[in-house]
Amino acid sequence: MKEKITIKHARKQFGETVIIPDLDLEINEGEFFTLLGPSGCGKTTLLRMIAGFNTIEGGDFFFSDRRINDLDPSKRNIGMVFQNYAIFPHLSVRKNVEFGLKNKKLTKQEITTRAEEYLKLMQIETLAERMPAQLSGGQQQRVALSRALCIEPHVLLMDEPLSNLDAKLRVEMRNVIKHIQHRVGITTLYVTHDQEEAMAISDRIGVMKDGILQHIGTPQNIYQRPANMFVSTFIGRSNIFEGILTLKETIPTLTIGSFK
Repeated sequence: MKEKITIKHARKQFGETVIIPDLDLEINEGEFFTLLGPSGCGKTTLLRMIAGFNTIEGGDFFFSDRRINDLDPSKRNIGMVFQNYAIFPHLSVRKNVEFGLKNKKLTKQEITTRAEEYLKLMQIETLAERMPAQLSGGQQQRVALSRALCIEPHVLLMDEPLSNLDAKLRVEMRNVIKHIQHRVGITTLYVTHDQEEAMAISDRIGVMKDGILQHIGTPQNIYQRPANMFVSTFIGRSNIFEGILTLKETIPTLTIGSFK
């Protein structure tokens, strides 16, 4: 099952500090949606509100037609992948992947079969008996993604999952993540501050600043038609010219320096 995520008038504050003043967002079923913005803009805060890890000061959150504001995180049927992998160091790769299945009321054979399926999907079945300390960063992230997907969640939340990897591994893993997401078809919310990563991996992007979504669109739309100066400069290199737009007898004229 895939879920549509709908957020209406979300508000979040810590003490007197307002992090997210009033935010609306819709993420379609099966979509790979990325929240992109600088550190401290509120993107991880919003992801944690969806997950149920942060309180909600205002607004309504829905998975399809089900309001989840007061739903326990364990009942939201989400998979999580974190920046620091968050895999258990005392468990083997196989037991890490099986961990989330323990509460699914499956037989031992069903757990083994399901885990094997996702180990193969992530191409780490040959590492199944190794401990996390014996794995590279990229391999550990594959384990974390296998564990998140193994429970067959309706929504996948990923918080800066590649930021601890070197440049070569980041490119490799973003290709893996995009391929797996398309194959599984799960609704995915991905958080990053890396513009190149967001543009390469996303169906749509929400560019965020100061808790406000500045622009929502496809990578091509955001790159070619940025909504404002912040989006233009944050997404990549831009040629920016200041000008004056005047209207005379319904004819618009743009003046840039001495040019019209």
